Amino acid sequence: MGRTARRTYELEDISIVPSRRTRSSKDVSTAWQIDAYRFDVPVLSHPTDALMSPGTAIELGRLGALGVLNGEGLWARHRDAEEKLAALRDVAENDPDPRAPVRYLQHLHSAPIDTGLLAQAVSRIRDAGVTTAVRVSPQHAAELTPTLLKAGVELLVVHGTIISAEHVSDGRDPLNLKTFIADLDVPVIAGGVHDHRTALHLMRTGAAGVIVGYGAAEGSTTTNDVLGIGVPMATAIADAAAARRDYLDETGGRYVHVLADGDINTSGDLSKAIACGADAVVLGAPLASAASAPGGGWYWTPSAAHPDTPRGAMLQLATPDGRPTLAQILTGPSDDPFGELNLVGALRRSMAKAGYSDLKEFQKVGLSVRA
Repeated sequence: MGRTARRTYELEDISIVPSRRTRSSKDVSTAWQIDAYRFDVPVLSHPTDALMSPGTAIELGRLGALGVLNGEGLWARHRDAEEKLAALRDVAENDPDPRAPVRYLQHLHSAPIDTGLLAQAVSRIRDAGVTTAVRVSPQHAAELTPTLLKAGVELLVVHGTIISAEHVSDGRDPLNLKTFIADLDVPVIAGGVHDHRTALHLMRTGAAGVIVGYGAAEGSTTTNDVLGIGVPMATAIADAAAARRDYLDETGGRYVHVLADGDINTSGDLSKAIACGADAVVLGAPLASAASAPGGGWYWTPSAAHPDTPRGAMLQLATPDGRPTLAQILTGPSDDPFGELNLVGALRRSMAKAGYSDLKEFQKVGLSVRA
């Protein structure tokens, strides 16, 4: 009595309903475009050092996706980031204390951000000729953005566990995203958000894209365990897509992209996220098994390194031997029957089986809710 709650749905609670026609997967396009930047596949990387180094960001970009470097990660703090990651893996594999890896990760992140190292990492990606995207937190966006712009960043990702149109903090000026974005010459992707109202407010700041979800994945403890916060992804994506439609009407045609971040572990999850209204997805754990992933098969989120409230564990998702390439994970070929390889190839087949030729059309596909 006195409280109401809404029935919401995870991606696993829904299914895609094919239409009356089918088509060949060869006639399907998975391309999408945000601002002036076009991509062959609707995939961004989660901005964690477990997945993205300058090298893997370049590799992912050449595969038609978007690698997002963590601007506050180890490549911005340590000149020998690869050696630091090797030491971190050693702690995770050999220390009997299950909390030791997180403590060591916190220790690595206690080193100050070196803007010179950050600029070098960004310039390396830019010089490779792929779209350059870097993530900063709302707390550090204002101070790091000038360095990133000078180094040639093309897409700025202002990303936190939870984000709002105005980040308020005692002792420093608040980050007003509307003013911040208006002063930039590069498009901004911001998030995460979880409902229609917050997504609409974020769209009104001028963001080119809005990240929906809290990055829930294996190893993440933000939901329930630490903060008691949860976001059922199917409902969250659909709500943000509705906000996108409302904002489109409100502005007379300005389209803001919806990027789904969380609980996307298989090709089926990817297809259902697009079907719910996402323009692209942010992949975390599925990329951790890649042979080139800096984490060496280990995965953690950026929030795992928080100095006093870590919200993620280090999990080993792949052993050193026999790990697939990034290309196999995205476009195959696959010998895995559970949807963990050839994610984009399976998306193409799902779209073809449902009779749709591009991502925008596929967002209109029928959905059913499991009992």
